[in-house]
Amino acid sequence: MDLSLGCTRLLIDESKRQGLLRNQCAYVLATSFWETAHTMRPVVEAYWLSENWRRNNLRYYPWFGRGFVQLTWEKNYQRAERETGSPVHQNPQLALDPVVASKIAVTGMKEGWFTGRDLNDFIDLQHSDFKGARAIINGKDKDDEIAAIARQYDADLKREGYN
Repeated sequence: MDLSLGCTRLLIDESKRQGLLRNQCAYVLATSFWETAHTMRPVVEAYWLSENWRRNNLRYYPWFGRGFVQLTWEKNYQRAERETGSPVHQNPQLALDPVVASKIAVTGMKEGWFTGRDLNDFIDLQHSDFKGARAIINGKDKDDEIAAIARQYDADLKREGYN
């Protein structure tokens, strides 16, 4: 994987700042790669559709997905605001700021904000259950594909010297 693509370095730096293991960082990167349509830049859920479509079709509007991991639901925006200090509940568009989005992605996956499952449930020094880790964000949706991406990121981070 390209460790210079989009905001990859920002996510790596935030992962290191929060003390994530290399394989945990690899999973954050893989999830972000998948959830951002391979851009590694914060995106809006269903970015190819209109705001009007989101308003009419998403039951959690206006708290629809934004960022690297598609932060959704008002309670998650409130928590992200509390945890990051960025007023994303007051202004959800702030969840698209790469610095804010990286804090949300890393902290949320580390602490289990999204589903109650967190990185430590699946990934530690002894094992990397990249397939099972999809439960941190979205059940089993595309778990095989994201696991393969995580394995590549893990190898790339190891080659680069991330311990």
